[in-house]
Amino acid sequence: MTDAVVAPVVEGPEFTRLGLNLADGSLGAEVTQVTDEFFAPSERMLDPELPVFFPDRYDDHGKWMDGWETRRRRTTGHDWCIVRLAMPGVLMGVDFDTSFFTGNYAPAASLEACFSPDGEPDDKADWHRLVPATELKGNDHRFCTIESDRPWTHLRLHIYPDGGLARLRAYGKPFCDWATLLATDESRNLLALEYGGDQVAWSDAHYGEPRKLLRPARGINMGDGWETRRRREPGNDWCILALGHKGIAERIEVDTAHFKGNFPAACSIQAACVEEGAGTAQSLITQSMFWHSLMDEQPLTANSIHQFQELKNLGPITHIRFNIIPDGGVSRVRLFGKPVS
Repeated sequence: MTDAVVAPVVEGPEFTRLGLNLADGSLGAEVTQVTDEFFAPSERMLDPELPVFFPDRYDDHGKWMDGWETRRRRTTGHDWCIVRLAMPGVLMGVDFDTSFFTGNYAPAASLEACFSPDGEPDDKADWHRLVPATELKGNDHRFCTIESDRPWTHLRLHIYPDGGLARLRAYGKPFCDWATLLATDESRNLLALEYGGDQVAWSDAHYGEPRKLLRPARGINMGDGWETRRRREPGNDWCILALGHKGIAERIEVDTAHFKGNFPAACSIQAACVEEGAGTAQSLITQSMFWHSLMDEQPLTANSIHQFQELKNLGPITHIRFNIIPDGGVSRVRLFGKPVS
């Protein structure tokens, strides 16, 4: 069988770098309703990996395609599906990716959204149009900015009238009802993606971006974590992470799952309380060099969960600088603490 061809990485607009793909199936996004998926199941459209193409792969339904593809419609109407986002979020933009769909792509698509946190939307759901019917091209990316400051839980994707879409990526910021959470006084992982934790800046991300450190559950393999290239010069690698909410750190968890011959020898953490609007990502790099130590240098081991409870009392913090010494890979970092108003 001919080897797979992988779609090239395409640099998108700013929202693709600032936002989290909330339609990522590996984070829990799921198609809950679909009109048709005869040629290719809609779940493939939510795969976070780049689309692939096998020139000579076929299945019982025809040509195997890496994406969602409906049959050729011979009636009026159009196809659509509903996607439950991985977590509620405020959307910034969408990528309609038709990689490898050339004579079978959907000619146009539109996007609606609703907020239904207590279950799947019913016939009375309040759908809002986020992206009007937009022309698509084959083997292409169509990036559309979304102007909305409301949180959404579900998307309804329309394709006109039928055809295929390799990937649907919906970029945004996770939404969390902190007013309710603050009233519970519970300790939480304030770096979790679902609470709004995010990457800010980093020294290197050759094998994986720091945002992977914030994902739920343990890493599934060595590619599911932050890993830097082999350092051949003095110094160490680092990343700056933003907490989802200002809080007081109580304990740190560092997981090197699957990193066996390439885990860092040690790590340390600095922290600060950065007021909103008090700096850019670039300026925080310089500021972070002088942040106070939250956790002194601690040794790490291969493929293990490390728990650290002896932290410095710095009061409320909003950001940490996670230093790995000298380089390597880490699967997850969790900072448990109490959010403060």
